[in-house]
Amino acid sequence: MTDVFTKVKRSEVMSRIRGCGNKSTELAMLRVFRINRITGWRRHQIVYGSPDFVFPQLRIAVFVDGCFWHGCPKHSTSPANNKDFWKAKLNSNKERDKIVTKILCKDGWKVIRIWEHELSTNNSRKLLQRLKRYFPQNL
Repeated sequence: MTDVFTKVKRSEVMSRIRGCGNKSTELAMLRVFRINRITGWRRHQIVYGSPDFVFPQLRIAVFVDGCFWHGCPKHSTSPANNKDFWKAKLNSNKERDKIVTKILCKDGWKVIRIWEHELSTNNSRKLLQRLKRYFPQNL
């Protein structure tokens, strides 16, 4: 099916769409916190890089990164169409993630980056082992 917009108009329309996080992965992380009685988190806090969860008292920022958008080494795929655009886009996402992590660490934050695939039940044991390092009182 052909697009009803020109390339320029489609680009303009798409540029106005703003992401607001991936609700399903954030809700899965929320379940992990609740099931394991990890408390003290806040969402939608004004912290550099917009972490998905912030533990203000512990100065921990948690990012739940989608495998596609953040270039998971195990599950990242590249779309067949418009390869150059997508390669640049996904590389810039990875670069931005590195910069955000570096700045937060420099400001005294601990940063936890969790891949979307780590939230599956098959990976729950490994994820809990990782979280133990940051929240030993809860796990």
